[in-house]
Amino acid sequence: MRKHPLALLSVSAFALAALIAACAKPYHEDAEHYVFIATNINLPYWQQARFGFEDAAKTLGVKGDLDGPPTYDPDGELTAFRQAIDQHPAGICVSASRPELFRPEIDKAIAAGIPVICVDSDVPDSKRVLYVGTDNQRAGHESLKRMAAILSGKGNLVVISIPGQLNLDNRLTGVNEALKAYPGLKVAKVLDDKGDPRNAYDAISELVQKKEKVDGILCLEASGGAGAAGALHRFSMEGKLPIVAFDDDPETLDWIDRGAITATIAQKPYVMSYYGLKLLDDLHHNAVHQYKDWRTAVAAPMPTFVDTGTVVVDKNNLKLYREALAPHTQPVI
Repeated sequence: MRKHPLALLSVSAFALAALIAACAKPYHEDAEHYVFIATNINLPYWQQARFGFEDAAKTLGVKGDLDGPPTYDPDGELTAFRQAIDQHPAGICVSASRPELFRPEIDKAIAAGIPVICVDSDVPDSKRVLYVGTDNQRAGHESLKRMAAILSGKGNLVVISIPGQLNLDNRLTGVNEALKAYPGLKVAKVLDDKGDPRNAYDAISELVQKKEKVDGILCLEASGGAGAAGALHRFSMEGKLPIVAFDDDPETLDWIDRGAITATIAQKPYVMSYYGLKLLDDLHHNAVHQYKDWRTAVAAPMPTFVDTGTVVVDKNNLKLYREALAPHTQPVI
């Protein structure tokens, strides 16, 4: 039986297309590798970020790893960043614990042609390409507004933070700006818990034992809320001294359920790292064609700031929030 000419043409075109596809260079290389450097990476917050980074890597068909010290250790984080540069990966995300330490190292990475995106904590004076994360001043403002509503605009506040870490300092700036609208509120003390809930527990326990005048506790970093709540539980003060925490660590959510934490300002570390890697991938492949090459362009073909937003979690929406969270136990396939 004679075949129709159009059928033969269709088969030939399909075969040609398959041959071209087989010979075309893959978009992603087999060894294409991206790195995320952070500190205190054993915190649940950074485990969420790890899953976001790994899920994005899986989606793109590349390799992605989160690395850094297991405690709050700026020098250890800097060492991990330098080691990442030596690997010459396709790109690096970094949450810099101390901007002044990382500025020259980020600039070295950029000079070596490695795209660097700051995630969660920025180094704005460096040559990093962009920042992906929370608008921290606005988040600090939101934290203070929530406490002002709880205290009817009057009282002495204790703030738990890590002074010198830029994203947390920006939150404190937001708190201080918001205070202008509430003359009856005052920040009496700023406590440094160094990212360890045990330090927050000890500091709040000491305040309670000394019977210092405290009407509310603002925690501007992830560990402080659980530590402060544990201290109040020790003295049977759950619900008597309001706590507005930060982030959605499992312990923080448990303390909300138990009434020791009034609310928390939850960030989106999974979202930050997921889009951080995707933007790195676009940079590495010069996927946005405004310029010939981002490395030689007068400006990067990217937004300068991607605000991933926050959500306020309290007892009213806790159940819904928990149900909506994905069980990040392994990367998606």
